[in-house]
Amino acid sequence: MNLKNISTSVPKKDHKGKVSGQLPYISDVKVENMVYGVLYRSPIAYGKILSIQLPTLPEGYEAVGAEHIPGPNFVKIITEDQPIFANEWVNYIGEPILMLVGEDLNTLYTLLNKVKVEFEEHQAVYTLDEAIKQKSTGTCMASYEFGESLQNISAIEQGASQIIEEEYQTGYQEHVYLEPQGMLAIYKDDEIVVQGSMQCLYYIKNALLSALACGDDEVRVVQSPTGGGFGGKEDYPSMMACHVAVAAKAVKKSVMLVFDRLEDMLVTTKRHPAKLKYRTALDQDGNILSMCVEIFLDGGANAGLSSVVLQRALINSAGIYKIPHFHAKGYVLKTNTVPNGAFRGFGAPQSFSGIESHMGHLSRLAKIDPLDYKRKFLVKQGDLTITKGKFHEPILMEDMIVDMLNTSNYRKKKEEFQRLNKQNNRYKKGIGTSLFLHGCGFTGSGERDHIKAVVKLVKSKDDKVLLKISNSDMGQGILTTLCKIVAKELDLPYEEILYPYPDTKEVPDSGPTVASRTTMIVGKLLVRAAKKLKAQWKTGVEQEVIEHYVHRERILWDEKTFTGDAYPAYSWGVNIVEVEVDTLTGNVKLEKVYGNFEVGKVIDERIIKGQIDGGLAQGLAYGYLEKMTAKEGRIQQKSISDYGPPTSLDVVSIESKVFDNPYADGPFGAKGAGELTLIGGAPAVQAAIEDALQTSFQQIPITPEVIIESL
Repeated sequence: MNLKNISTSVPKKDHKGKVSGQLPYISDVKVENMVYGVLYRSPIAYGKILSIQLPTLPEGYEAVGAEHIPGPNFVKIITEDQPIFANEWVNYIGEPILMLVGEDLNTLYTLLNKVKVEFEEHQAVYTLDEAIKQKSTGTCMASYEFGESLQNISAIEQGASQIIEEEYQTGYQEHVYLEPQGMLAIYKDDEIVVQGSMQCLYYIKNALLSALACGDDEVRVVQSPTGGGFGGKEDYPSMMACHVAVAAKAVKKSVMLVFDRLEDMLVTTKRHPAKLKYRTALDQDGNILSMCVEIFLDGGANAGLSSVVLQRALINSAGIYKIPHFHAKGYVLKTNTVPNGAFRGFGAPQSFSGIESHMGHLSRLAKIDPLDYKRKFLVKQGDLTITKGKFHEPILMEDMIVDMLNTSNYRKKKEEFQRLNKQNNRYKKGIGTSLFLHGCGFTGSGERDHIKAVVKLVKSKDDKVLLKISNSDMGQGILTTLCKIVAKELDLPYEEILYPYPDTKEVPDSGPTVASRTTMIVGKLLVRAAKKLKAQWKTGVEQEVIEHYVHRERILWDEKTFTGDAYPAYSWGVNIVEVEVDTLTGNVKLEKVYGNFEVGKVIDERIIKGQIDGGLAQGLAYGYLEKMTAKEGRIQQKSISDYGPPTSLDVVSIESKVFDNPYADGPFGAKGAGELTLIGGAPAVQAAIEDALQTSFQQIPITPEVIIESL
């Protein structure tokens, strides 16, 4: 198949394997001399380990703990605060203390129940509110502040007609990837091979080099087919990889660690719960004169990636609005709860839920339709960002909004719903909107200073071309899209481009599969590599081409002062959602969902449709369905049915459109798409529920209980 138009859909590379059920996930793998591992986890939230007593272990069963780690006892991420096996203090319920290994899982679980650990319990911090109260006494794990001086803002507030203060809260969100976390360490005399369900091979490799204190060639990391990630397999697999690799080295056998859904839901990272505070000065017509935003994220017990999540939450804190005299500050606070981490959107969903809600409430004060009010403040090409960077590229938001107004019949429905709601006391209809963007790639100079991506193309003797990159397909379709990009550049049939599952022995570090960077950044590097290969192509000869990331000079960023271009480019979106609310039960029924998106150039129409449908389902559910709570440090929802992600009965057909706006620095004009599609769901569903009930909410998810309470 030769590609005339890059956007035309092709059969996905992994389609047959997945549909037939033949594709082996990590739990399907069996290797010689393999044992299983189970983890003994802390039953308390905070305390000191005084003693550990093991039962008598049958032959072939062994215990592995901190004393078996050849290197330092921490998982290498950003901060050295997450032990591989806790051996002095425990900081949350579920923290791993030791691992039992052996060939039969039932025997292992029986033995696990006989392990006795004595603790000296200390007072734990269980909630974000408690952590905010204790902020000055060491619960702060990261903080940033930028924007106009508070002195200037104070002077503006003096002349304001009114000052509005609002507090807004968002809860946990669980990834609910189809395949729970799983890792296998294959033991060999000269190397340990770790394979499993993952997003970031080199994050894992670097964590293993540190933990095993070994040479680069003694560790290999291989991605298995991965059943969903959504950020949940960005940082967490590094800890599991350390567990199995340390155990394999200690017992000289291959070690498999796979979670069931219960364990996965109780101990893996979640989306950070957040509290957002707004202080906005208005003139007499309801126009914004200044705004101060303060964001608090619940980091859980370890820092993990929280500092970077906070950065993105802050950079998105003004939404897509040009707000004069803006100031933002934020904190990640430590609590003795399960650590929170990466999740599709990475801090932006919390910020957009908050700012869109706040703008909606301001519009009500100004007695203006929410969408009309928001349009008055839209950023335009050439405007400065809140970090004093620039919106360099054309912005199609106004076109997307006008198109959406027509498609959804917004004005007419608004009137019709008001009329119907007067007649029907029980069922109330509402329509709500959200406007949003997503910065593509790593924040600031991350690509240049930290990632330094490298890609490789290898041509075989039979003229097939292999992609040698470290990026993971976890269902988002890069096995297909990146092969298409290379096929198009080389003018070869799509079938002749191959993308084997990455293995660090074979592939250079092209960066992690996160931050909506893969298609735009790695795809562009592959285009440059393909151009080079095409120029020196020799039929029937093995050839290899390597390409390194080069930073665009205009992208200037100062990490210390938080000023400059935070992202090289932005993707944009508009959502409109219609709901019906049953005021007797509080149940919300989605009736229609519309989405307009601008992601540069689409690389595959069917794949982008999948991203839109999946992202919106996840974003909408974050707004009204998915509720996860912790009680005294213990997650309360232990199963998918307790937690309540959307089923096919909750998701209506989504009417979506993608606008073409090619970006010069993306492959064939493409920008990032994976995270954008989630961000607008929650604020749009909140706005629709508010419209139906003519009331305001200060939090998501807006569950039936919240609705009944408000009525």
